[in-house]
Amino acid sequence: MCALSGESLHGRSPTIPIGTLKAPRDPHTNPERSPDLDSFEAAAAAAEAAIRDARLRAERAVERPRAPKGAAPTLTDIGEIGGEGGVSSVLIGPLVAETEAELEGARGGDSRPDQAKGETTEQTAKAPAKAGKLARSTAFFSIATAASRIAGLGREVVAASYFGISGPMSAFTVAFQVPNLIRALFADAALQPAFVPIFTEQIEQGKVKEAFRMASTMLLLVTMVLGAITAFFILFAGLIMPLFAPGFSGETESLMIVLSQIIFPILVLLGITGVVVGILNSYDRFGAFAISPLFWNLTIITVVVATVPLFSEDKQIYAYAIGVVAGTVVQLLIPTWDLRHTPFRFSFKVDFKDPNVRRVLLLMIPVTLSLGLINFNLLINSFFGSLVSDQAPAAIDKAFRIYQLPQGIFSVAIATVLFPTLARFANRGEYDNLRETLAKGMRQIVFILLPATAAILVLSEPMIRIVFERGEFGPEQTTLVATALFWFAFSLPTNGMFLLLSRTFFGLQQPWIPTAIAGANLAVTAIASFLLYKPFGVAGIVAATAIATAVSVIAQVVILRSRLGGIEATRFIWTTARVTVGSVLLAGVSYESWNLLDQALGRGLLGQTVSVSVALGLGGIAYLACSRLLRIPELDQILSVARRR
Repeated sequence: MCALSGESLHGRSPTIPIGTLKAPRDPHTNPERSPDLDSFEAAAAAAEAAIRDARLRAERAVERPRAPKGAAPTLTDIGEIGGEGGVSSVLIGPLVAETEAELEGARGGDSRPDQAKGETTEQTAKAPAKAGKLARSTAFFSIATAASRIAGLGREVVAASYFGISGPMSAFTVAFQVPNLIRALFADAALQPAFVPIFTEQIEQGKVKEAFRMASTMLLLVTMVLGAITAFFILFAGLIMPLFAPGFSGETESLMIVLSQIIFPILVLLGITGVVVGILNSYDRFGAFAISPLFWNLTIITVVVATVPLFSEDKQIYAYAIGVVAGTVVQLLIPTWDLRHTPFRFSFKVDFKDPNVRRVLLLMIPVTLSLGLINFNLLINSFFGSLVSDQAPAAIDKAFRIYQLPQGIFSVAIATVLFPTLARFANRGEYDNLRETLAKGMRQIVFILLPATAAILVLSEPMIRIVFERGEFGPEQTTLVATALFWFAFSLPTNGMFLLLSRTFFGLQQPWIPTAIAGANLAVTAIASFLLYKPFGVAGIVAATAIATAVSVIAQVVILRSRLGGIEATRFIWTTARVTVGSVLLAGVSYESWNLLDQALGRGLLGQTVSVSVALGLGGIAYLACSRLLRIPELDQILSVARRR
């Protein structure tokens, strides 16, 4: 279960980035998404749209004379990508700018002829206005992403207080994962990256009526196909759903079936949303799409709080399912309302034989395979979790929510921001620069995520206690979720590298390699889970994920080394060794500090918040001091950016 970025109800991160799938090139093409992939990950999906835009602009830059060092095109690409990265983009984005400046300087500056230099004068003159627009977009997306993540965490806290990780919560977990899998295969996650480039191509060629007809046809086609799939699953849920959770029985199984029947209609809503958002992105409109995850979360919270008292105790989980459907309706209404700011008008003159419709469907195939593999991994966890206990699927899911915080903030950001640079060097055939940038990104991921792993390993239980332990979520449930989080921590650095290495393959326009590796990841996860779930329970299932991720990273590294002539392995190993020393120090200082304060302040919410915060702060200071003493260069890179901010 190689995660990706951003938060989600049943976490998915963009393990298989789709930003570079072959499609008609156009400077305004903005499909998405990365991976991630649940309703409230919409802001992360908008980031994938910017990734695609940056890459295509980079490809066009190869075909025309490059702008002078520091001119608009390079900074524009970085700004757009960083702008979608949320909180992390403030810190990580300039690192890429530094890398590009260093590499440009190494190439000897601008060697273009005077005529070529003159051709970019107008573009350079427009840079301030463009930069201002990008700065506003950056601020907006940062605020929207941060607000959505806060609301998402609030939603998880509210759900935990009402339902804990009881059998009903596990039933909901599986009931939501199955339509999410179908969604990844056929709805917005797979549809948008295929739809946007073809729709934009038609608009750019002046074939507006044809583009509108194609979009209208896709809207009707999506509604009919997904409506039929939804009807099928609702009618036969009693036969289908038990296949995904063979360990459930009795009331838990019955509840899972009914919940899936309530939730499945979101499939149609998300399919329509995929086309609508694709149209908006084609006209460079991302605002409504960026804020809709916030309202998705707020709607769910409101519905849960308002309707839980209306149900009997054994049926209260229905409120959560109804809230998801209501939130998905709101998520569709917001971008649909924004369509009035575009020239698009729905046309009843549809044409199901339109060749462009077939092109969209064909382009969906590799995306569908990639995203399907990711979501099958999630179902593997729930499948074996149901064989452990009724609580296990929900416990794994809750732990994954916390695990995704450092993953989404740092590793997804680094991979996202570096991606256009990697793609640019790949398109130019500058493999030395590509190798240097990739190696630098890998070292940054280790520098940030290895100490995060150490912190989670020693403080997993108090972290879970602070976030979830209230209401129906008791101390025993804290222990179970903390166990899952402990084992998730081992995959933090490797999953971050998996994300970056996968994007490198896509930058090299070799998308089937990471897709095949993702398939192997699925097989390793299944086999390891089968071998480990009986003797080790939840710990064995999550450990299987860490094992599969490590195997996948090794495979990626071996293949990339042969294609790039190395990835600076010696320097990476030396950096990792020094970071490990600092991380061990962080773990020791953090645990001892927390233990002393825990005894003094107790296990109340305020006491635990203070003890964990102080422990992490002191551990972080110790890590930075050790990094300075060991002269780890990644520390200087990050501090230089922080000073400028």
